[in-house]
Amino acid sequence: MNLVIALLVTRQFVSKEQIRDSVAGYSGDGVDVGSFDRMFERDKKELRELGIMIETGSNEAFFEDEKGYRIRRDEFELADILFTSEEAAVVGLAARVWQHAGLAAESSNAILKLKAAGIAVDPNALTMVEPQLSADEPSFDRMWEAATQQIPVTFAYQRPGQQPEARRVEPWGLFSWHGRWYMAGFDLEREAERVFRLSRVHKEVSFAGTPGSYTIPEGVDLRQIAQALFPAPAIDAATIRVRRGRCQDLRRQSETTKRVDDQWDEITVAYASPWQLASEIASFGPDAVAIAPGDVREQVVAKLRSVLSAEGAA
Repeated sequence: MNLVIALLVTRQFVSKEQIRDSVAGYSGDGVDVGSFDRMFERDKKELRELGIMIETGSNEAFFEDEKGYRIRRDEFELADILFTSEEAAVVGLAARVWQHAGLAAESSNAILKLKAAGIAVDPNALTMVEPQLSADEPSFDRMWEAATQQIPVTFAYQRPGQQPEARRVEPWGLFSWHGRWYMAGFDLEREAERVFRLSRVHKEVSFAGTPGSYTIPEGVDLRQIAQALFPAPAIDAATIRVRRGRCQDLRRQSETTKRVDDQWDEITVAYASPWQLASEIASFGPDAVAIAPGDVREQVVAKLRSVLSAEGAA
């Protein structure tokens, strides 16, 4: 984003040296010329893959001066984007998802920018179905920074019942699974792909290189890594009573539909996560009633009671 801004705000071509001096992350301790070149080429490639074209040229038409870079505003800018009230509510929800200081600030800044653009954003609109992505592991911030900037790390990793072992890894990315955070990357000592649970990282994480020290292999898919590491959850079926003409999202997922009376239908929906299905049912309020199984019904009731308690306290 910093590179886009630097190349977008000027009508002239900006040299590499000027880019290195003005764009955050391209200079400072540990960033030599070689590291800068690798980071710059990587960022240009990613921007082009996003459809942001970087123009190269010279500021002097009749002299061979240093090549520069810029982004043409007429090619970059899009027409005004209008949000529906539902879409704006989802954007507001994103700012509430992270319960972690390191990333909460970034999502809050995004909300401020949307509001400045005149978009009505209500972070409280979807509180009933608000997910929680907490990241309380002490190593999270350091691992996140290493994965996003391609910095090798060293750390002590302690498995249950074992002594801590020194590991040297090139992080590819972080993912959450059932409330726990994991880092996937290339273990340099074992010369193989490995996955580490962040709660088992012992003491501090140390950087063992500079930004852009390695390249994440093409085709790395954290979702596939998680699916290979953890078996797929069992699929069950839930019985839900839905009001006629309502709950279209649930109806689209239904495997069977049976009419109960003039006001209600009864549907069956396959699910893997009782918590996720209960959240979806609860989001429809009085228009959806969980009939079976008992654990889904109990979670729906608990969610609705928590909403009533919160409204009563307010």
